[in-house]
Amino acid sequence: MNVPAVSTRSGRRVALLNPSPAQIVIGDIAHGLAHQCRFNGQTNRFYSVAQHSVLVASILPRELRLAGLLHDASEAYLGDIVQPLKELLPEYQTIEAHFCEVLGARFNVDLSPNSAIHKADVIVLATERRDLMPMDTADWSCIAGITPLSRRIKPLAPEAAAAQFMDLFFKLSPKSMPAKKPGALKQWLNHYFPNRLSLS
Repeated sequence: MNVPAVSTRSGRRVALLNPSPAQIVIGDIAHGLAHQCRFNGQTNRFYSVAQHSVLVASILPRELRLAGLLHDASEAYLGDIVQPLKELLPEYQTIEAHFCEVLGARFNVDLSPNSAIHKADVIVLATERRDLMPMDTADWSCIAGITPLSRRIKPLAPEAAAAQFMDLFFKLSPKSMPAKKPGALKQWLNHYFPNRLSLS
């Protein structure tokens, strides 16, 4: 019997219904989120889930930033499904919740629903609506009364968004970095980002 799974850039296979923390690596998450466009791609410019995640983390207090950065990490494996469709798929929501538990265990962070992270997410959503979807005239009740950020969003290319995501992750979780010894960083990068560097 075949187990439903997705392939990742690092060459791993991640089970959809019963993922293991050992199958999860931050490089796959950064790469996957950086190549997914928010709002089903219906923005005036490409804008990734990775950049969205960094922006959410940036407006949270220090102790919540890692959880904020990883709040959409499951989408690296499950895809960024638009909210109206997600609400029609209760089984997807169950799978997503389990993924969040596994991701939390993998990175030692609480990814259960959090009101402060939700508020930051909605503030960023209002900002994205203003800067990336000005053509949409529909009433978004979920952001009613929410003031967007004063700064404007400048969308990044996928590679730049992935690098920004990774950089913030290691600032917030320094124990995840490889040991500081000759060749360690190169081997680590080659392991998580195959075809980017060579060990030879």
